[in-house]
Amino acid sequence: MLDKGEDNQRLWKSQADFFDNEAELRRHEVGVTDPLALRRYGNPHARRRFARELRFRVVRPLEGKSVLDVGCGEGSDTVLLAQLGAARVVGLDCSAKALELTRLRAEANGVSDRVELVCAPVETADLPPRSFDIIWCNAILHHLTHALDLVMRQMALWAKPDGMLSFAEPTSLSPTLRWIRKLVPVSAGEVTEGERPLEPPDLEIVHRYVPDLCMRHFRLLGRVDELILRRIPPGSTLPQFNYERAPLPKRALVNAIASLDWVLLSLPGVDHLGSTSVMWGHPRGGTSW
Repeated sequence: MLDKGEDNQRLWKSQADFFDNEAELRRHEVGVTDPLALRRYGNPHARRRFARELRFRVVRPLEGKSVLDVGCGEGSDTVLLAQLGAARVVGLDCSAKALELTRLRAEANGVSDRVELVCAPVETADLPPRSFDIIWCNAILHHLTHALDLVMRQMALWAKPDGMLSFAEPTSLSPTLRWIRKLVPVSAGEVTEGERPLEPPDLEIVHRYVPDLCMRHFRLLGRVDELILRRIPPGSTLPQFNYERAPLPKRALVNAIASLDWVLLSLPGVDHLGSTSVMWGHPRGGTSW
């Protein structure tokens, strides 16, 4: 029987292997950031009804800021944060091959002088306390629910006392929907061991370390966005979901769905039916744990 240390080592290796394989499949996608995406996310009046635009709207201005991109993967956000003005972006990930793609992406976009890379599990990463203005996590916590208290403690410690923590995570906040999913299991495709949407007890842990936590829910009807935007480029077997380069009718449909979702998910009793949540706030007093 494995002890806790051996079990953690096995889990970290399993996750690193998974994301190493993903990185190999996506190596051909590394290149210059689409100018339309730069303009979309760099807009100071970014639309609140899109989760990703709302996140960049909340954390700006980025100029002069130090950012930690936790679970940075292949570096799309790492590079974009640097391009939008961050003075220093540290990409943290357990996958060496994903970090190699981040390095190549940073070089291709001329921001490698502002990007640093750290290869380690979040739970064991050795980063200086109170050194980041922004802790950025994109769909990372739901991979780490087995150690969520420790992960949140680490990130709250790494943030400056007046810093901000920003998350976007799949969430499952409706007991009825969770019950239905158990009755009618739906394949979610390739997932890592232990991966699952965040549930109310998980959000209580997040709130413990981010006492002024703000939350906005997305993707009720927007669950169909990927079906609308899905395309497989010539020479690739992997689908892409590019809003900026989609035909006008598809973008108009996605815009309309996002607007309707914004209204519906603003209603009490309906808001918890969204499948993705954007959260942000400040570390608990900046104290040393």
